[in-house]
Amino acid sequence: MKTFTMPGTEIEAPQVVLGLMRIQDKTDDEVRTLVSTALDAGIDFMDHADLYGSSYHGCERRFAEALQLTSSERDAMTIQTKAGIVKEGPYFDFSYEHIVQRVEGSLEALGTDYLDILLLHRPDALVEPDEVARAFDDLHHAGKVLHFGVSNHTPGQIELLRRSVKQPLVANQIQMSVTHAPAIAAGVAANMGDLDQSVDRDNGVVDYCRLHDITLQAWSPFQSRFFDGPFLGNPSYPELNKVIDRLAWKYEVPVEAIAVAWLTRHPARMQVVLGTTTPERVTAAAKGADVHLSRAEWYEMFRAAGYTVP
Repeated sequence: MKTFTMPGTEIEAPQVVLGLMRIQDKTDDEVRTLVSTALDAGIDFMDHADLYGSSYHGCERRFAEALQLTSSERDAMTIQTKAGIVKEGPYFDFSYEHIVQRVEGSLEALGTDYLDILLLHRPDALVEPDEVARAFDDLHHAGKVLHFGVSNHTPGQIELLRRSVKQPLVANQIQMSVTHAPAIAAGVAANMGDLDQSVDRDNGVVDYCRLHDITLQAWSPFQSRFFDGPFLGNPSYPELNKVIDRLAWKYEVPVEAIAVAWLTRHPARMQVVLGTTTPERVTAAAKGADVHLSRAEWYEMFRAAGYTVP
């Protein structure tokens, strides 16, 4: 598994992350098998959120109960969680009180004294950056959160936070797959007024994060659109799957690995966040970090996914 030192941190991070939003109803053995499979594949980076599960902190608690990590096992992992979404509504809350309360809840549920990374889950239109900064300062000074970042944020929203927040914002987790890549596709077709693809919907988030050493984390790497199901094996994407099958045969890896490789080939050095609870798919996907697609292959997949290369 390829790793890199995550900018703004001392974390030696793998390019593939294990997302744990679907483990609420899994048995102890199932959770342990899933995590041990990830670790065997070189994935020691775990992604949580306070709202994952049937109740707040449900998946975080299930993780801790199943694994019963020793202090050394805990220290060998990178544990990231997210906060800011209120289920009752839903609405978003970046107030000082909410951030601190949710972190305390995550620490208790996870059975740990600290979080490696805390992400603000979705942009709060009513955000007061000074409140966020105060929460981050208190959590950081208390040793409860080592690093901070965001999720689904635009460059302008990040800049607004950076005006007040002292700590580096080290990650931005956004939806990204070869079939859901507007953040990349708009730049490829820039200045083409008659093409919808050329519309920049996120103000250049990929380039912005590269310029500011913010690691992009791609969630739903196998999802065709927002919640339209996976593109792998999907008859709606015959040309793309034909290309993926051929590349999987060439590189002697599963098709999941090629979907991951398309993301990890990008020089932004993205992390790919897996949402599967099937150990075999974790192993398959992890292989993608070690596949280096050629430029021609990367663009071939891009075109086959339906994007225009002028």
